Amino acid sequence: MRYTPNSSQVALDMLKDIGLNQIEDLFNDIPQELQLGRELDLGPGMTEMEIKQKLNELAGRNVNVEQMPCFLGAGAYDHYIPAALDQMLMRSEFYTAYTPYQAEISQGILQSIFEYQTLICNLTGMDVANASMYDGATALAEACALACESTRRSKVLVPDTIHPEYLQVLKTYAISGNTQIETIPCPNGVLDEKFIAGIDRDTACIVIQQPNFYGNLEDIQAAEQTIHGVKGMLIMVADPISLALLKPPAEWGADIVAGEGQSLGSSLSFGGPYLGFLAVSKKLMRKSPGRIVGQTLDQEGRRSFVLTLQAREQHIRREKATSNICSNQALNALAAAIYFTLVGPRGLKEIALRSHQLALYASKAFTDAGLALKYQAPFFREFAIKVDDPQTVNRRLLSNGIIGGYELEDALLFAFTEKRTRQEIDKLVQVIGGMKNE
Repeated sequence: MRYTPNSSQVALDMLKDIGLNQIEDLFNDIPQELQLGRELDLGPGMTEMEIKQKLNELAGRNVNVEQMPCFLGAGAYDHYIPAALDQMLMRSEFYTAYTPYQAEISQGILQSIFEYQTLICNLTGMDVANASMYDGATALAEACALACESTRRSKVLVPDTIHPEYLQVLKTYAISGNTQIETIPCPNGVLDEKFIAGIDRDTACIVIQQPNFYGNLEDIQAAEQTIHGVKGMLIMVADPISLALLKPPAEWGADIVAGEGQSLGSSLSFGGPYLGFLAVSKKLMRKSPGRIVGQTLDQEGRRSFVLTLQAREQHIRREKATSNICSNQALNALAAAIYFTLVGPRGLKEIALRSHQLALYASKAFTDAGLALKYQAPFFREFAIKVDDPQTVNRRLLSNGIIGGYELEDALLFAFTEKRTRQEIDKLVQVIGGMKNE
């Protein structure tokens, strides 16, 4: 059966209605060298039982974090997800709920979003949070667009210590011409004087990730004072688990906070779906992209929830919109709210503290084994170790039952969550140290 179950005549009639003669004409704008040029080689048909066996065989080639300890981080982290979380998400009223436009029949999903927003505000110290973005990268891009629109400037100053994929998304957004991304190299793995010197009166905002992509903690004070001195904005990319220990972005003077919420109850899932969180100061709440759920009273004086502070342009006049992200990751945001509720403030702090303590233990073990850290800076749960051939080291780790780190040019970036043990870390160091002595 072809993908579309329509008969040949129906398909031909549909093509003629849009001025085409054959299905291949739909793909004329794709360069010839990118086209397959033949039928897909799917092999003979299979029964349901056979295809299930085949898919299980293919899935068995993957290595998952339940089979091996995972030290790979770089923006997606193997934190423990409480069993109760998935059970709550399986409730049909949660996983079938979509856009809550009709408030009178959507009170449940509206309240869950309101609670999520409240928890994000409590965590970041900001005044208002929206009902989530697609992921951390798009949340940051929207934050930069918001800052540029609010300041009537276009220059966005970014250190190269932010997540490289976030930088790629920023540059994609910049194609519109509304933002100009300027990247400043930071060879020591943290902000330096050169970055601060790049801030001027044309700068709409600066972006600082805390902890940064390499796991290092940034000293933000000088940059914050400089950008606010020229009436620009400070955008912070925050790691939510770290905020159980670190100063919240609001206390650093952040105007906008963006980040990735995967570590709050969403599994790794080979890269998604995740959720991006975005929180702003009160002065920016009317320009914040995406949905905001507000609390009010109905005509009988009962507590109720509604969508509020959202411009209609985001739906009916998209060319006038401050943002064209009109959907959200509601189920992932609900998972984050449930996660916060299950672990509580004390539990979140214990998770953050254990992750940090294990990272400290690992750094000492690496140092004792004669392996050097790439950067000499404080870190939270992630740091880079110098190695000559990162890819070869990762292959050796995998052969020893360990999922290794993120490959940099001359180093491996390792992450340590509360799921890791000292025994697993000792084995990690032993394998890499053994290669060094070969």
